[in-house]
Amino acid sequence: MTREADILSRLETLNAIGVALSHERDLPTLLERILETAREFAHADGGTLYRVSGDTLVFEVLRNGTLGYFMGGRHGAPIDFPPIAMHDATGAGRHDMVAVHAALTGTTVNVPDAYAAEGYDFSGTRAFDARTGYRSKSFLTVPMKDHDGKVIGVLQLINSRNATGEVDAFSQAEQQLVESLASQAAIALNNRILVDQLETLFEALINLVNTAIDEKSPYTGGHCERVPVLTNLLAEAVARTKAGPLADFDMSEADRYELKIAGLLHDCGKITTPVHVVDKATKLQTLFDRIALIDTRFEVLKRDAQIAHLNGELDTATYTERLAQLDADREIVRAANTGGEFMDDARVAAIQRIAAHRWRGPDGAEQPFLSEDEVENLTIRRGTLTAAERGIINHHIVMTIRLLEALPWPAHLRNVPEYAGGHHERMDGKGYPRGLTREQMSVQARVMGIADIFEALTASDRPYKPGKTLSESLAILGRMKLDHHVDPDLFEVFLRERVYLDYARRFLAPEQVDAIDWTRIPGVSPELAAELSADARG
Repeated sequence: MTREADILSRLETLNAIGVALSHERDLPTLLERILETAREFAHADGGTLYRVSGDTLVFEVLRNGTLGYFMGGRHGAPIDFPPIAMHDATGAGRHDMVAVHAALTGTTVNVPDAYAAEGYDFSGTRAFDARTGYRSKSFLTVPMKDHDGKVIGVLQLINSRNATGEVDAFSQAEQQLVESLASQAAIALNNRILVDQLETLFEALINLVNTAIDEKSPYTGGHCERVPVLTNLLAEAVARTKAGPLADFDMSEADRYELKIAGLLHDCGKITTPVHVVDKATKLQTLFDRIALIDTRFEVLKRDAQIAHLNGELDTATYTERLAQLDADREIVRAANTGGEFMDDARVAAIQRIAAHRWRGPDGAEQPFLSEDEVENLTIRRGTLTAAERGIINHHIVMTIRLLEALPWPAHLRNVPEYAGGHHERMDGKGYPRGLTREQMSVQARVMGIADIFEALTASDRPYKPGKTLSESLAILGRMKLDHHVDPDLFEVFLRERVYLDYARRFLAPEQVDAIDWTRIPGVSPELAAELSADARG
């Protein structure tokens, strides 16, 4: 094929190349493809792609076939060359440098022979050749302009080779072809940069929401950070699984980004949840812990007993017994207030007995020792939240769904509300807020459900509980699998792919990462228990 016929053939593919470049989502890969395509079009032995950054040209991709240089882009070695300043200390443009001149003027520079060129400083090129034994001869330097005519990069090719393999000057036809490519590439590059900037802005706005939630409650900030990480770890593990019910699950880069955004936003509804409920560390806490008020009442009862003793109304034995009983009752109330242990019937009865005490308040009127609200809170069976407060907490997921579904999501993010809004559903349809079953939920939503639970179990920054150990958390998760709370197939992947261990190494305190007796973890088959035990021994 003659060189002219070759150029015509490449012209036919130019439009196809432009379309391919416009569809490339990864910026380093896009930059790499631009340079490689330009080299191919112009039969160039080497080349460099620079990006304009402020007043400098930054090396992004560098290739040289003869010397074997393969640097920058998605697949090359890192480039450690310093950026090239486009103006000197006086502010004058450095037009003696070909790449800088092309960037400053927006014009193409075609140099047939660098050693014979005038007006440009090729001393650095000559020093490079002397050092490497290379012979840099022909240069084609093309500015890359966006749709506004602004130079955003420079494409520089070196040593065009003719049909016999000899280095030749870049022809006018090759120059026009590379200029056309550079024009299309610049638009694709600019569009990619704009999309990246929009994605960065979008994620910054999400972080702004999470920061606002964090300011309300520092105990949810870490949660919003860790759940997306654990969600990603488990989703990647499922994508690696090529056997069993989840063998067909796979994710593209767009799918990964969509799941990441859903993870970051999964608790955005908490921005509407009252702080005193989110941060309720004890059963009596509202804007403050009301245990202090009850402590004061106990002191009043002890004072009354002391006065009665001094007035001869109580003998010493009865007075001593009364003080001991009041101190014991105060400890019962304090213990109940922590919410750390399950409140059985005996503990509930003790609170109700104490509530029946009568005392005179500041107004002198006799009244029950504990109000109905205080009794309701102190007799919470598990945790620190009343049924009404738990409803307020649960409402955050309703608000999450409502807020996310109100947004005009683009096609590649349309599943964010479903992924983010399903992490409190159960496999048997007994979850909330929609009572969805396993079959009605995506794999991603079920993945986030496990991530949300495991993070909450192991988290050590909650005001109402210490972080559980790895074995304790896995045992609870196993019981939840048997109770149809979490997906059994995902639970097995979570264990088999050691997702729990990857997460533990990154986020758990050393004392939480304990030895696991897999035969005592509910929901783990004997075969899997044996495999995991052998892995631990190894």
